[in-house]
Amino acid sequence: MERVLQLGPLVLPWAMLILLAGWQLGSLVYERLSARQGLAPGPHGWRLALLALLAARLAFVLRYAGEYGAAPWSVIDIRDGGWEPWAGLGTALLYVAALWLRRSPWRQTTAAGLAAFAALWFTGLALLQATAPSGPAGLPAWRGVALDARSLALPDLRGQAVVVNLWASWCPPCRREMPVLLQARQAHAQLRFLWINQGEAPEVVTRFAAQQGLPATDVLLDPASQLGQALGHKALPTTLFYDAQGRLRAVRAGELSAATLAHHLAQITGAKP
Repeated sequence: MERVLQLGPLVLPWAMLILLAGWQLGSLVYERLSARQGLAPGPHGWRLALLALLAARLAFVLRYAGEYGAAPWSVIDIRDGGWEPWAGLGTALLYVAALWLRRSPWRQTTAAGLAAFAALWFTGLALLQATAPSGPAGLPAWRGVALDARSLALPDLRGQAVVVNLWASWCPPCRREMPVLLQARQAHAQLRFLWINQGEAPEVVTRFAAQQGLPATDVLLDPASQLGQALGHKALPTTLFYDAQGRLRAVRAGELSAATLAHHLAQITGAKP
């Protein structure tokens, strides 16, 4: 489940921060050991990192080729968070193995840098897992009013998988991901999609929903942003994925692409991509 560090309007996933810290540590170890052995740093540090990132992205794109095929340009938009980390790590290991087979002078320093990265990465992910909040047992006890004037309590939806999107009309990524969410709603009739507006006036929400073609029954008002605050997710957009038992299975802070949405939907439906 994605956890983020929020610094004002800036939202940074902890997993990405750990990855960057690991890369910095690995690069430092590689360069220091190379200098100690009288070797120029060489290109292997940045080559390994670049190949690993490309492999991680390519593996995710191939896994969701259908979704990316409908919008090929989105392949290069890495803001959607679509990565296969194990593919990247596997590629890095193959790169180091190739250096050993060629008896490259940099084989030991590159392997040491990769080992330092992996140690920090695994440790960081383990700490994230160990410190993850237990969270509510089910859907949060929140009640809102939809644009059709009907009241809806989230716990009443138990028994059906639910996707909760926290958004605002002034938020550019919120607007960009609306068509993706609408298409998924049409393709997954068994799921309930809810767009819960955070902090805007009813007339603003009504006008925007009409422009986007959002269903009035599934657009709810939260004028005081109570739900986002209660859940600890103030960044917009944030999308939460609950299974039919009401358990929170995934959180995406940031814009969704069709591929990353399909990835998270599989976690609450059990469907394979």
